[in-house]
Amino acid sequence: MRVQNSIDKKQLLDRLSRILDSDSILHEAEDLRPYECDGLSAYRRLPLVVTLPETIDQVQTIVRICHEQRIPVIARGAGTGLSGGALPREDAVLLSLARLNKIIAVDPQQRLASVQPGVRNLAISEAVAEHGLYYAPDPSSQIACTIGGNVAENSGGVHCLKYGLTVHNISRLKIVTIDGELLTIGSHALDSPGYDLLALMTGSEGMLGIIVEITVKLLPIPERAQVIMAAFDDVEQAGHAVGNIIADGIIPAGLEMMDNPAIRAAEDFVHAGYPVDAAAILLCELDGTNEEVSEQVMRVRSLLTNNAATQITTAANEAERQKLWKGRKAAFPAVGRIAPDYYCMDGTIPRSKLAWVLRRISELSDEYQLPVANVFHAGDGNLHPLILYDANKPGELENTETLGGRILELCIEAGGTITGEHGVGIEKIDQMCIQFDEQELQQFHAIKAAFDPLSLLNPGKAVPTLHRCAEFGAMHVHGGQLPHPELERF
Repeated sequence: MRVQNSIDKKQLLDRLSRILDSDSILHEAEDLRPYECDGLSAYRRLPLVVTLPETIDQVQTIVRICHEQRIPVIARGAGTGLSGGALPREDAVLLSLARLNKIIAVDPQQRLASVQPGVRNLAISEAVAEHGLYYAPDPSSQIACTIGGNVAENSGGVHCLKYGLTVHNISRLKIVTIDGELLTIGSHALDSPGYDLLALMTGSEGMLGIIVEITVKLLPIPERAQVIMAAFDDVEQAGHAVGNIIADGIIPAGLEMMDNPAIRAAEDFVHAGYPVDAAAILLCELDGTNEEVSEQVMRVRSLLTNNAATQITTAANEAERQKLWKGRKAAFPAVGRIAPDYYCMDGTIPRSKLAWVLRRISELSDEYQLPVANVFHAGDGNLHPLILYDANKPGELENTETLGGRILELCIEAGGTITGEHGVGIEKIDQMCIQFDEQELQQFHAIKAAFDPLSLLNPGKAVPTLHRCAEFGAMHVHGGQLPHPELERF
């Protein structure tokens, strides 16, 4: 449903000023500029107004005002998202949750922590470490990204292979609906009755409700964690090694892979001790009791040797372990140092297709004459190809987008999906037309309408209109190129 509405900005500001201090309402262009994009910085747009509430009551009132005036609302966390999920609209209120940043309660016995959405991911583990606990999902941006955004995008991280994504590590949410009601979804118990709305909300990209409180599950800090780094002369051989480790019944805490361009960039940036002449490296972390880690280290080293690893290094202590992970965690900014711009993709494939997909990405890179550095969660097949380009060269961004689309379609062809943890946002909205058929998309629209009949919550993101898919299909048939979409409402 498309809502036609003439916004009275003066009236909006007047109503907002009754509930928020002046420094919590931004509306001048220079104040709005920091909010013009998220981590997908190729696309920028100024919002109508930015609000920075400090309480749930204020969030509810803001949403009610917007609902009454038919003004779209876009929730924003730390802005680290990579799919344009928090890209503003000129006719929308951007609702920042950055000031809802308190850890409300920690229950060590139940291994739960209730937090506000603006709490940084890493801050949760820091706060509960005194109880011998931690929060498992660890996106590379965990030092900055916030838990509310993690829930909205269903973020993962290097340890998601063993411990799951965000959806597997939360037990309860409080959300504000588009008409300002406060709902509790899930519970502190092991299960809750009714439909699994908790899973539905996780990864919903701010389109169904605004998350204002999260209860996360905590885990005991493992007795021991040890990392093995293995180097390979062949990327495909490294891919085969990943499958063989899992096939042997070992589920590492993390199993990451980097190809040579990523290795060189990371080593130059943080000096992690990576072999810069390797075609690929694997980082395999094993955790648990001393006994099981010792046994698994021996098994993994043997498997890597049998898979033609040219160098195998085992971290001897925690400092070496952290050093090896530092390079992987810094891979994205490291790659940013070797090219004027880079475009970070996110797709997921079956592990059995890893070697084939990497070869095809290399062929596509040659075809489009754009370098691609590969950094990814190899254990669960979540790829992050980084396409290097120069936005100052006419047409190069469009060429990069086309290559990115081809890579996502390659993931679908391999039996995978167009996203693993970054969400769809605006970046992958066209590929949704390939991933899902018309009936499936209609069901997505029906779910959206059940929560948000006027499509005021983050409109134009994640789920394409059927009309858009028809246009995209026509462009595919005729070999054309759609311009990047202006945001549209369902």
